Amino acid sequence: MRQQQYFEAYLEDFNRIAVYMSKQSYEGQSKVFYLQDESGNMEELTILTVVPTSKNYNKYTLRIPHDIVLGHEYIVWHQGARQTVLKTGYIVKTKKFDEMYTYLKDDLGANYTKTSTRFVLWSPMASKAGVYIREKYYEMQRQEKGTFSLTMNGDLSGVSYYYHVYIDGQWIETLDPYGKSSCANSKYSVVIDESKIQSQDYELPPHKDNTDAIIYECSIRDFTSQAGIGVTHPSQYLGFVEENETTKAKRTGFSYLKELGITHVQLLPILDFASIDEKHPNLFYNWGYDPVQYMTLEGSYSSNPDDAYCRMQEFMTLVNTCHKNGIRVILDVVFNHVFELDTMCLQKIMPNYFFQINEQGHLSNGSWCGNDYDSTRIMARKYIVDCCKHLVSLYKIDGLRFDLMGILDVDTLNEVKKECSQLRPGFMIYGEGWNMPCFLDEEKRASIDNAHKMNDVAMFSDRFRDVVKGKTNIESVNEKGYCSGDTSFIGLFKDVLSASVTSSYWQPYFTSPQHALNYVECHDNQTCWDKLKECCKEDNRENRIMRHCMCIAATIFAQGIPFLHSGQEFARTKYGKANTYNDSDHINCINYDRRDMYNMIVEYTKQCIQLRKKYDCFAYKTAQKIKECVSFDEIEGQALAYRMKDEKNDMIVCFNPTWNTFNYFLNDEYQVLFYDGTVQEKRFYRSIVLQPLSVIVLRRRENNEFM
Repeated sequence: MRQQQYFEAYLEDFNRIAVYMSKQSYEGQSKVFYLQDESGNMEELTILTVVPTSKNYNKYTLRIPHDIVLGHEYIVWHQGARQTVLKTGYIVKTKKFDEMYTYLKDDLGANYTKTSTRFVLWSPMASKAGVYIREKYYEMQRQEKGTFSLTMNGDLSGVSYYYHVYIDGQWIETLDPYGKSSCANSKYSVVIDESKIQSQDYELPPHKDNTDAIIYECSIRDFTSQAGIGVTHPSQYLGFVEENETTKAKRTGFSYLKELGITHVQLLPILDFASIDEKHPNLFYNWGYDPVQYMTLEGSYSSNPDDAYCRMQEFMTLVNTCHKNGIRVILDVVFNHVFELDTMCLQKIMPNYFFQINEQGHLSNGSWCGNDYDSTRIMARKYIVDCCKHLVSLYKIDGLRFDLMGILDVDTLNEVKKECSQLRPGFMIYGEGWNMPCFLDEEKRASIDNAHKMNDVAMFSDRFRDVVKGKTNIESVNEKGYCSGDTSFIGLFKDVLSASVTSSYWQPYFTSPQHALNYVECHDNQTCWDKLKECCKEDNRENRIMRHCMCIAATIFAQGIPFLHSGQEFARTKYGKANTYNDSDHINCINYDRRDMYNMIVEYTKQCIQLRKKYDCFAYKTAQKIKECVSFDEIEGQALAYRMKDEKNDMIVCFNPTWNTFNYFLNDEYQVLFYDGTVQEKRFYRSIVLQPLSVIVLRRRENNEFM
């Protein structure tokens, strides 16, 4: 933050300095400035411009007679014999800086062997650096491209360390950005022997395209925080996959998850975050969208947060168990912002480099968190890619969900997808493609507007959400969507059932069903059940259940990628609250008593999932295939028949969100596969009665089938 002290100086380019002088000191005026190097040599600077600022400062732009040498400390003096350290400014955003200091080797961090560990830190602006190992300081040597390194002999597995960097005129202690684990509450980084983390190879069901997935979003904490469900490690990695006679009898935790038929489980953030005391995890509640470290797992989900290996092996057990049961694992990652900029290790080792700033030194705030990550810088992009590759190679995860992806740039997301897919075929990348108001040029943002530039990256379809159930913002809580009863959305309902690839009702639209992640509920905003209670007050409980089921059916049967929020399948409620990121376990926990109360919706959801898996016409792979094979019949302008006809399938899904009854006449004989969650006997019909608030799935009779 600039313009805080009476006299400040920032290096903006290799030969340019910005000086800020408060008008409360010397009236903000100086006719001469000098630059002093580490040897005490002084040279006069040329004043190029003087401009008053809105904060009662004068800003001076000064030219240095020659290019400055980074990694040295400099002092700026004004005519009143006042001095200030020359701090890191916009120079780190220049092309020349990247050309001189890009370091592409894969050895940053603590490189462990049983006989020695080599520590490598990238910090071009630092003049000195060292590492504390077991609380003893060792000086590091400056190497190529602004790196510092030190090799320590001996077996350092499990040993704590942190860096000590002299930068911008002060010594700073910092975690290792490439640290692979920590002790409790992120006090130290820990040297890790990755060979101790045991992964297992299991043959998973085939998965080639995004549309093969059925994703189920979960919180490690919420999934097993309810008392009395038989889990001995509640709210922990181990508890998530724990099974015993009680969990099987009560159908709780992982025993319940397995029965749903989903293909992928997406976990809310499990990388190290700030808002939970890892030694007293029950004192506070938080989802974890406040990152501290990107290679280190969160310790509050571990049975022993002080043991750096414990959290790693327990999470590996979670992944192994999911894979053993045919479920792939996706991690929710938060690269768009950090918890607290000034204490973040990336900012400490390289001020301003990893975050979006403008030439005036102002931080971008498109994330509304006070800082936005700058993925366009080469080493910042490398850091994201390195973190993702580490998570894939060590833990064998199967996908990543990017929070506020529109803060990041298109090229970074494409590179993550490319690199991770080489490590793990079928790897999924998707995220929130909202067009965030950050400093990044709009054409570079990884937003829905630029989906066509990211062929293999999927995005949450807010269009689908709003059309199916109604808008989610609190001001629009009473507005309905098609399935909640507003049939004026019938045209847009066709659009979202087609993965928004066949028309341009709303711009922008997707160019492939691989882009469209369809959902009506996620951890953000009101649950679908709570929304329906507000916008459909005229409905009784039984009718609300039918509308809720219709929303689930639309999500699962639509072209694109279906996404379910945990508990959605039993009418999860958060008591009308919209953003419960720090509320309580009572508000956020998965309530298995409610699952028993609404088990009819669970069974309905399972039947929908089984049908989607059985018939590949629900998951066409290309926009062209959808254009060729998907069509619609409006029934009296209110109900909708959604048809998929190809060389193999001829199926129809009928949606009736009204209180009216309709007769739908068919051009051939069709079997009713599904009628509001019930699988019918094998009979064929030439006309169907659509009861109010109903969903019907039909399949055309094949030549060798008889009455």
